[in-house]
Amino acid sequence: MLSIGFGTQVCGDLAEGGTREWLVPDGLGGYATGTVSGLRTRRYHGLLVVPGARPGARHLGLAALDPVLTWPSGARVRLGVHEWASGAVEPAGHAYLESFALVDGLPCWRWRIGDVLLERTLAMETGRSSLAVRHRLLAGGPVRLVLDALCTWRDAHGERTAGGPPPAVEPVADGVLVDGAYRLAGPSWAATGDWWRGVRHREEAARGLAAEEDLWHAGTFTADLAGPGAVLDVSAWAGEAGGAGVVPAGRPAGTAGGLDTRPPPVEVVLDTARRRLRAIAAGAAGDPVAATLRVAAASFIVTTPTGPDVVAGYPWFGPWTRDTLTCYEGLFLATGWTAEGRELLTGYAATLSEGMLANTADTGAVEYNSADASLWFPHAVARHVHATGDIDLAAELLPHLTEIIASHLAGTRYGIGVDPADGLLRQGAPGVALTWMDARVDGVPVTPRTGKPVEVNALWINALAAVADLAARVGEAPGPAGAAHARAVASFARRYPRPDGLLYDVVDGPAGDDPAVRPNQLLAWSLPDGPLLPEPGPLAALGARLLTPLGLRSLTPGALDYRPTHRGGPAERDAAYHQGTVWPWLLGPYAGACARAGVPVNDLFGGVERHLSEFGLGSISETTDGDPPHRATGCPFQAWSVAEVLRTRPWRSADTRQS
Repeated sequence: MLSIGFGTQVCGDLAEGGTREWLVPDGLGGYATGTVSGLRTRRYHGLLVVPGARPGARHLGLAALDPVLTWPSGARVRLGVHEWASGAVEPAGHAYLESFALVDGLPCWRWRIGDVLLERTLAMETGRSSLAVRHRLLAGGPVRLVLDALCTWRDAHGERTAGGPPPAVEPVADGVLVDGAYRLAGPSWAATGDWWRGVRHREEAARGLAAEEDLWHAGTFTADLAGPGAVLDVSAWAGEAGGAGVVPAGRPAGTAGGLDTRPPPVEVVLDTARRRLRAIAAGAAGDPVAATLRVAAASFIVTTPTGPDVVAGYPWFGPWTRDTLTCYEGLFLATGWTAEGRELLTGYAATLSEGMLANTADTGAVEYNSADASLWFPHAVARHVHATGDIDLAAELLPHLTEIIASHLAGTRYGIGVDPADGLLRQGAPGVALTWMDARVDGVPVTPRTGKPVEVNALWINALAAVADLAARVGEAPGPAGAAHARAVASFARRYPRPDGLLYDVVDGPAGDDPAVRPNQLLAWSLPDGPLLPEPGPLAALGARLLTPLGLRSLTPGALDYRPTHRGGPAERDAAYHQGTVWPWLLGPYAGACARAGVPVNDLFGGVERHLSEFGLGSISETTDGDPPHRATGCPFQAWSVAEVLRTRPWRSADTRQS
C-alpha cells in the first residue's frame, strides 16, 4: 500500500489536518471515521457508527475517547480537540501531534509532550459493529492516562441535544451499556454524567446544515502507564441491527455477536485487521497505488441480511443500484472477488419489477426511479460471464434479462420505453430525474433530460447486445433483442452525432436536440458493445473541455448553466451537482473510450493517485469543484470513483511511479 502519513505541519493545522479524513469500516455499513487532527468536523464523525436494518440506516454511538495525561507532578495535558458553538477550539490536542499515519491501512496517531510519546491505534472487527482502541506508551513515563468517553445514540444524519433526556447509562462488567444499544469496556471505569454542550461541526455548517450537538460525558477509563510498552485498551460494540441483539438471517456464521458477546481482546482485533488488509493489498503486489485501491474497494462491499451489497459512499450513503452496477467490474471483477459478485447479481435480480431493478432503499422505502440502473444489470452480468466463464449464471439470470428487454420494448414506469418510430429508448415524467444526473431543488429536477439521453441509449444498445450474446452462450434464441439491437444502432448513428463529431446529450427533448457538452456521450464510445467507435478528434475535443486532474466536468465551462464550485447549502450544491462539478468515476469511461480509439492516456491517473492522500485517505472522493484547483467535495470515500480507476488504470510497479 501507499505510505500515507503526516507530521506536525499538517496534524497541527486544522485547515490541513482537519480536512483529511480516515475511515475504518466494519463490513456491515458501519464504521469509525474522523480527521487526521482529531477534530470532529462532520455529524458523521465518531468511533462507533452502527448500521441498522439497512447499511445506510446508521446510528452514532461513541463519538470520542479524549485522552488526558497527568504526570506525578500534577501537570495535565488534554489531547482531545473540539470546536464549540462560539468558534473556540478547546482543548487543542492536535498541537501535540507528532504524526498521523495509515499503518497497514489502520489509523495511528502519536502525541509527544516532552519525553512522553503516546500512540493510539484502532480497528474494527469485520462483520460486527465492534471497535478496538489501544493507547500505548512508547517513551517516557510514569504517567496517568484518562480517556473521557463522549457518548450519544442518534441517527447519523441528525443531532441530539441536552433539550431531551440524556443517554441511559447502565453499569456492566468493565464498563457501561449506553441506551441499551452499545457497550463500552476498559479499565477502571468511573461514571461522570454531564452534557458537553454546543459541539460544532464546521463541515456541516459549510454545507448549510445543522451544525451543533451536545455530547454526554458518560465517564472515564483510567490506567497508570509506568513506562514504555504500557497500554490502555478499550472495546466498544453494538448488538445486531443497531442494538437489537438479534443475528439477521443470512449473516455468515461466526461474524455476528450481540451485546452479551464480548469481542476478542483489543490486540487480537488489531492483529486480525492488519493481516486482513495486508492480504487484500497483496492482490496487487508491486503496485502500491493498486494495492491501496484494492483496500479501498473492499471497504464498500458489505454483508447484509439478504447477501452482499455495496455502500455507494461514506459517510452518508447506503446502497444504490445504479452505483453498484456501474462499479461492478472494478469492485468485483478487477479484484477477483467474483463469488461475492455472483451472489450480489442473483440478489439484485430478485428486486426486478416491471422490467426495472429497485434503485435504492436508502431513503427508507424501495424506489424504482432510474432509467439506467436496470440497463447496467445486463452489462454487469455479461462482464461477469465473460471474465469467469460462468455459463450457469448466464442461464439462471437470462429470464430476468429478457424481462428487462421486453418491459422496455413495451414501456414501463415514468415513460421509460422504446419509441416505435426509431427503436431508441425515451424517458421522462413530471417532477422526476431518472438518469444519473438526478439532483432536484425543491422537488424540481435540475437536469431532467426528458427525451432520449445519450448514455441511456448507449446502455440500451449495449444491453441488447449483451442479452443476445448470453442467449447464444446458453444455446437459446435471443428473442427480440437481436432485431431491436440492429434498429437502435442504426438510429443512434443517424440521430446523435453533431456536425463537429461530438454527440447530442439528449435527442427529441422538449426543446428538440440538446447540444450541451457533457461527459455522458463517453458511454457511447466506451461500452464494450457501445453504438459508436470513437474518433480521436472528437474525443480530444471533449477532453479539452471537460478533463481535469481528478475527473471530468459534468458540463463544459462557458455553458449558461455552468457552476464553477460545488459549495454552499443543499439547494446550491444540488444546483451545481451535475452542472460543471467534476466526477472522478468518469475517468473510467474516458479511459475506455481512449483505448477503443487507440489514444494513449499517458498520465491520466496522476491526479487521482496523489488525491489518495488529500481528502478521504486511501480513497477517492465523490466529486470536486469544476474550476481549479478542483477542491474535493461530496463523500470523501466513493465506491464508483475507486472502482472505475481500479478498473482502467494501467498496472505500474513501484519503481516506475514518479516520486
